[in-house]
Amino acid sequence: MTHTDYTAYRVEEENGSYTGNVQTLSVENLPAGELLVEVAYSSLNYKDALSARGNKGVTKSYPHTPGIDAAGVVVESSVPEYQAGDSVIVTSHDLGMNTPGGFGGYIRVPAAWAVPLPAGLSLKEAMCLGTAGLTAAICVSHLVERIRPEDGPVAVSGATGGVGSLATGILAQLGYQVQVISGKKDKQGMLKELGAAEVLDRAEFGEESERSMLKGRFAGAVDTVGGAILTNLIKAVKPFGVVSCCGNAAGGDLPLTVYPFILRGIALCGVSSQNYPAGPRRDMWQRLAGDWKYENLFRNIEEIGLDRLDAAIESMLAGTHSGRTVVRHGDQ
Repeated sequence: MTHTDYTAYRVEEENGSYTGNVQTLSVENLPAGELLVEVAYSSLNYKDALSARGNKGVTKSYPHTPGIDAAGVVVESSVPEYQAGDSVIVTSHDLGMNTPGGFGGYIRVPAAWAVPLPAGLSLKEAMCLGTAGLTAAICVSHLVERIRPEDGPVAVSGATGGVGSLATGILAQLGYQVQVISGKKDKQGMLKELGAAEVLDRAEFGEESERSMLKGRFAGAVDTVGGAILTNLIKAVKPFGVVSCCGNAAGGDLPLTVYPFILRGIALCGVSSQNYPAGPRRDMWQRLAGDWKYENLFRNIEEIGLDRLDAAIESMLAGTHSGRTVVRHGDQ
């Protein structure tokens, strides 16, 4: 490939301060990798916001291009599994953390990080889902393996966020009665549009209880926040239910006894999409493109260009962001 310039949202460090701006970069400076992908869309995730503001637990060195999600077209491939012109999704692994990510017009990555774009999804739709959609799908898969819609309502915490809103939509699509937990009263209409049967006040679940178990009210739950909310959800799940957990924004402690597990047979499934195996990862994307793709998926999506990333990042860090933000490259 001849010399190619592209635009990227680049974060730089100066005297302990981190600022991001749109710059012109060269493909020649990308790291080695089996696939060179021209990025059509990315999406904004909390980890991207942390990287953009200098969180060294996410990104060790700067300047850096965040973006843990990317969807685009292969330009060059050194492996037989992919050919130039193939549409692919690249999420998780080290993309956007210490490897230049989807906020740039090109990425160069190992082929193992990519998944073929499944039939039924466009590149834009794939980024409406992104890492949040993959994480939500893994969470939901644990529930559908163990409980049925007729077993009772399921709870979803952090329902206005990316993973929570997508899990709500998928579960509703599959026929489950979804009771969402949210502290954002102004978002109740949005949550009902996603398929929520009931919106529960976050305050009801945010206080720690000294009781070992609570009245069983949920067949299962998807928890995206951790802390007291996760603890109370586990205590409130009916016998032989399952809880998927994937976040810790409300805290990392889990003060519990063993009683919900040995008296009710509750299953607690931790979920990480970071290095999720390639085969199951493809299966999840096939489901997201198939019968798990729901009608209202794209009603809570904001599409922006690189020039609006700063404002979106500040909103996410301030806790005022909701739904999904898709980042568009060029004239898509």
